[in-house]
Amino acid sequence: MQFTDSYANTRVVPQHIARRYAWMETGNAAAILNAVARDEYNEFLDVLENFYLSPNSWLVAGGNKGDIAQDLDDRFRALGWKETRIDTEIRGYFLTDISGPKDNQTAHIEEAPVIFSEGFKVDNRKGRMIVDIEWNAKDGNLDRDLAAYRSWYEYGLIDGAVIITKDRHSLLELARHVWGEYQASIGGNPRTRLPIDLSSSTTTSFDKAAIRLQRREAGNCPVLIVGVSSATWDGTAFTLHPQDVEVLVREARAGQTTEDEEELS
Repeated sequence: MQFTDSYANTRVVPQHIARRYAWMETGNAAAILNAVARDEYNEFLDVLENFYLSPNSWLVAGGNKGDIAQDLDDRFRALGWKETRIDTEIRGYFLTDISGPKDNQTAHIEEAPVIFSEGFKVDNRKGRMIVDIEWNAKDGNLDRDLAAYRSWYEYGLIDGAVIITKDRHSLLELARHVWGEYQASIGGNPRTRLPIDLSSSTTTSFDKAAIRLQRREAGNCPVLIVGVSSATWDGTAFTLHPQDVEVLVREARAGQTTEDEEELS
């Protein structure tokens, strides 16, 4: 799969937004969504423009969808986007006895069994555009997402889709910097283990999405991947009290429902 870069056009993604995220697309997704889903696409840009990564919510392992994903979802909800399940149904017909002489031609129509496919919930849909937040789910969610986008696009149900995820490598370096400064401020050990795991290669991330797109898992569906990166940081320090951090870490490691488990329930 050859990637495109329509997002590099400042008329498609304004520069002050583009420089704060990592970008990747197939099928000129940004330009297409900008052209055929203009209102929805502009709302999507509005969410990106006003979103910043705060260490006090980001550098804490969270259960369920987590603070970052919930924050982004809430911003879309405020603009009228809704969590939506997309089901599909295929109807087929067999037409026979249509090859005889024209004056004797008779047609027989037989209806094939209806094939119903129950879909799954996407995080945010408005009109014919989808935005999923894949922040810390199992990376297999990306296979499911892209295969579904491909199917819905081929059925003519959507114009394209966006996945917002984390740019893991960029955020790992930022996390080490912010966490080191925090430990120094409280007289702790700068090498203390990070309270979140950014080294895992089994959760959704920008680099994992790239692998799937290269395998053409989305087919011809225009897909835009947006990576929240170190450039999305709001510049603030991590300021939670050490005891609060310990409580939050214990809660997160005690087996709270993960994002992908919640989606599959």
